[in-house]
Amino acid sequence: MAPRPEAPSAAAEVELAHFRAITDAALAHMSVDDVLDELLARVREILRADTAVVLLLDHSGRHLVATAAQGIEEEVYQAVRVPVGKGFAGRVAANLEPSIIDDVRTADIVNPLLADRGLQSLLGVPLVSDGTPLGVLHVGTMRPHRFTDEEVTFLRMAADRIALAARSLLSETERTAARELQRSLVPTALPDLEGVEMAARYSPGLASVGGDWYDVFELPSGELGVVMGDVAGHGLKAAVIMGRMRSALRSYALETDDPAEVLRKLDYKMQHFEPGAMATVLYAVCDPDLARVRVSSAGHLPPVLARPGEPTVSLEPQLSHDLVIGADVATKRHTSTVEIPPGGLFCAYTDGLVERRRASLDIGIGKLCDAVRPDDPEKVCAAVMAALIGREPMQDDVALLVLRRTPSD
Repeated sequence: MAPRPEAPSAAAEVELAHFRAITDAALAHMSVDDVLDELLARVREILRADTAVVLLLDHSGRHLVATAAQGIEEEVYQAVRVPVGKGFAGRVAANLEPSIIDDVRTADIVNPLLADRGLQSLLGVPLVSDGTPLGVLHVGTMRPHRFTDEEVTFLRMAADRIALAARSLLSETERTAARELQRSLVPTALPDLEGVEMAARYSPGLASVGGDWYDVFELPSGELGVVMGDVAGHGLKAAVIMGRMRSALRSYALETDDPAEVLRKLDYKMQHFEPGAMATVLYAVCDPDLARVRVSSAGHLPPVLARPGEPTVSLEPQLSHDLVIGADVATKRHTSTVEIPPGGLFCAYTDGLVERRRASLDIGIGKLCDAVRPDDPEKVCAAVMAALIGREPMQDDVALLVLRRTPSD
């Protein structure tokens, strides 16, 4: 490996200035793929290389995946994967240091495309942003070439700019994908059932997308399934896990009418296929006319109930405090039954509605009870959001679901 010089030469500084200019211009209006392609083309031009490749770490952090390539585009087309620690790029990712191969034919290469393409010399550097490894940038020539200290220095500085661009653009792409996924999993319309009125609100927070969701569906029995859940964590991963949980819960809801059994099966599935994932989930099965609601809660905040002529109350005293999904597959789960009189209103929500810094959760739930009345669900949703959100931009996502048993004549 070539030693790192103290400082780049004047020529390298000029080239880097040009590279920075194109990086900044590209970030303004290009997609992730277009930015990487443009930057790799510039790297090839400056170093007079025949190939340039960016490999990014996958979510497991154990493999590098070819993401962008110039001069050897088949790396991307063939979805080349390189184990971290093995082969040329894998060792660069593991050691986080530049590496040079003067003769590919005599080197330990795990990606046969490099030799098949006729490459003879390679230079690779790690992609790191804010101390976080992202992947590897490497260039190659089809002629024997001894990379100089100056070329190593330039490629390292170019890698810093590419890592910055990649992280910024990939983060934005991930946020957009997570937001769209989350929105697609929230019901576009609530069921229209005789004897039941309902309304809902979903407000995305300013921070990274979370895993909040609600669901309402009619069961073959004519009963109504009601779900309110919150996956731990943020970003695309939490949104993906949320989508899987939603689908699995719907499937189990068709197999049994016991909410506790549905959550038990969901917990078993998640701990087997999504180890480490955790979520709070409330699942209720409601009579067709909402006279009776059977509820099981996996660590979720308790619903509130508004009865005509009575103060609105939290249902916490009536519900069993079972563990969250993902904590212990052997935990016993329970179902509680809640009676709702004509005109009564059932309200479920996620913690973003009632949790505030420097204020106890009881205060938030108390404010929610003050805002909930046995009234038209749309009016109740509006009143709750006004009282608990108001003009304050929320960092966390908020989901709210209100169901009212139609008042008797």
